[in-house]
Amino acid sequence: MGKMIDGEWTTEWYGSDEEGHFQREDTVFHGRVDAQPESEHPVESGRYHLYVSWACPWAHRTLIARTLLGLDEHISITAVHWFMGDEGWEFRPDEDPDAHADAINGKEFLRQIYKQADDHYTGRVTVPVLWDKEKGTIVNNESREILRMFSTQFGELANGEIDLCPDELREEVDRVIDEIYEPVNNGVYSAGFADSQKAYDEAVDTLFDALAHWNEVLGEQRYLCGDQFTEADICMFTTLVRFDPVYATHFKCNRHRLLEFDNLWNYTKEIYQMPGVAETCNLRHIKNHYYQSHPTVNPKRIVAQGFEVDYDAPHDRDRF
Repeated sequence: MGKMIDGEWTTEWYGSDEEGHFQREDTVFHGRVDAQPESEHPVESGRYHLYVSWACPWAHRTLIARTLLGLDEHISITAVHWFMGDEGWEFRPDEDPDAHADAINGKEFLRQIYKQADDHYTGRVTVPVLWDKEKGTIVNNESREILRMFSTQFGELANGEIDLCPDELREEVDRVIDEIYEPVNNGVYSAGFADSQKAYDEAVDTLFDALAHWNEVLGEQRYLCGDQFTEADICMFTTLVRFDPVYATHFKCNRHRLLEFDNLWNYTKEIYQMPGVAETCNLRHIKNHYYQSHPTVNPKRIVAQGFEVDYDAPHDRDRF
């Protein structure tokens, strides 16, 4: 992963506590695009750019929202190469058809984007990154906040066909996103990057207890917050779609496969089959990235063949 310290690049990996529990560091940039015209970052078509990885579940959230809200022609994207080595995320378009050159800033490494925004930046160099082309700086690098901006501030540019965070559900959406973050979204990483048996066992127990709970919830309602598809479902989906191809094997989250949770599995298929979503799911990038970019987990970088997963198979969610 690597880390910048006072603007200088290091290959420092993530840390853990004394008991071996994985510790994720907080994001740093928390600016806001606002629909108010006098704001520092006002809503304007073509002004903002997303740096993403097809492999990353956090970046994937923003890609799905961008597609579903019809913001594709208003917010441009650059996708990094799937491999993240000692140099961090890189722009290597000559090596992969789904990796892009940095047409906005002409950089070779994503860390150079961070340094351009803050010459003394200290923190992880992660995706997604929301970039303001006019000001030449990073607005935000926290996926949840970018997702909320897309949902609530870009209405004048959005297609109006879907509301990912309606006012009457906002409190519930936030509650559910909070509830799934630690045990599920971050839980797979807590298992995969655990530095002790105890930390791993705790993470796996917590993860599968949470999956069982939400499987039960989805047996009673179509989506996590009731009858309406929301940001919370996007946040859950980007973990679930990676579960059998990667997390079950690579991160040793193998007590059960996702398809053994009947409601979660059908729910995942339904979201995958929503118009535009499948195009954001690059399973080749996902598998190559995880199996080859984490030498502490998989030192020989062998990509597991894995389970056969058919996300296009019929689902039963129309019963609601």
